[in-house]
Amino acid sequence: MNPNQMMRLNKTAFLIAGACILSTKTFAQQLTKAQNQDLLKANQGAIVKLDGFLTEKITQIPFQKYPTPGPQYIISDDPEYIRVPEAIALKESVVPGAVRFYLYNVNGVKEPKQIDRKIIAMIKNTGKAPMRIKMLKYVSQAPSTNYFKLGKEGLASFLAAQPSEEVRIIKPGDAVPIDEKLEKYIVKYDELVHGFYEFLVDQPAEITVLQTDLKTSGKDALKRITNVLPPKTKSGAGRGLYGVSNYHVSNTTVIDTKNGTSSLVIADGVNDPWIIGREGTTGQQAKLAGNYGVIYDVELKWKSTDGKGLALITWNSRSADNQWCSGMAAAMKVSEGKFKDGIIQLPKDQLVTKAAPEAVLIQVFKPAANGEEQTIKLTYSPPGASCLPTPLILVPVDLNP
Repeated sequence: MNPNQMMRLNKTAFLIAGACILSTKTFAQQLTKAQNQDLLKANQGAIVKLDGFLTEKITQIPFQKYPTPGPQYIISDDPEYIRVPEAIALKESVVPGAVRFYLYNVNGVKEPKQIDRKIIAMIKNTGKAPMRIKMLKYVSQAPSTNYFKLGKEGLASFLAAQPSEEVRIIKPGDAVPIDEKLEKYIVKYDELVHGFYEFLVDQPAEITVLQTDLKTSGKDALKRITNVLPPKTKSGAGRGLYGVSNYHVSNTTVIDTKNGTSSLVIADGVNDPWIIGREGTTGQQAKLAGNYGVIYDVELKWKSTDGKGLALITWNSRSADNQWCSGMAAAMKVSEGKFKDGIIQLPKDQLVTKAAPEAVLIQVFKPAANGEEQTIKLTYSPPGASCLPTPLILVPVDLNP
């Protein structure tokens, strides 16, 4: 979510209700026999080089999407780089219920010199009764300048997280860190504080992200800081409170291996618009350029009328047209195929995939013996620190070459 990486978001976002109808113009892509073999030999999550194969012109899969019930969603990524020694970078109010919170901020203080800081997310009970807070999903990572590592591992850990048994009690008017580890972390210049949280509260609450010195607690800093940084800066994807946190996506036409390679492109800001919300300190409309933190439940119907299987791959599609998109690292959950179902980091054995001809193998699906329809299930979220979109490409493969 580096501001330069966000150059990819200059496309116009069209608000499309219901089905997202995409171009059906065919761009024939066929594997060579050697490439077919390379995909079959590859381990899950491995990089496979497909010279001359990867392109953004691959036929896109028509899809429909709709919001599904989910938590109130807050993201803190504007400003991404907090350039002043002490300030508030986000302040949002939530109602009782489930909340998803994505923390993505960097110590950007360099004037008059680089200094160590703390970046802390606080939650304050603004109700009249004691507030109970219970974590449903919880990922805490030490600050780092390796944004790709934090984004990939954080998303994988969030998808795998289980509810905590602990219930914290917060008195009316009191405030505590959402993640107590944030009080202890020393955030050096240019280090990212990355956290993914989903929790329940039973009182109205206020969530604040602040940057302060190493000696001051989050509670004391919250009492004294009056400087709230403005949103809509040149740094970050967005901040605010959003009513959409989950989408269900399905294809409108059954994929048939006989029709060749096809690509599902979501989180692109065009066929899949950015979510809209409200920024709490100004009351203005907020737009989350990237839909980071939004969870997509994807179901793709497919069949094989020619006996071929399907290889699901992805790649860093923006490397050629944006100098800041030199790498991509993702994670998702995928249904069973040649490999067991589960969460996979992409790529698995390297930090990032760089550019074409590199593709990352996610799964290989086998055809049904009788040619009947099957369903591919994915849990996808736009990977933090990476350029978008990250196309999901379905490639017919000969399983018995």
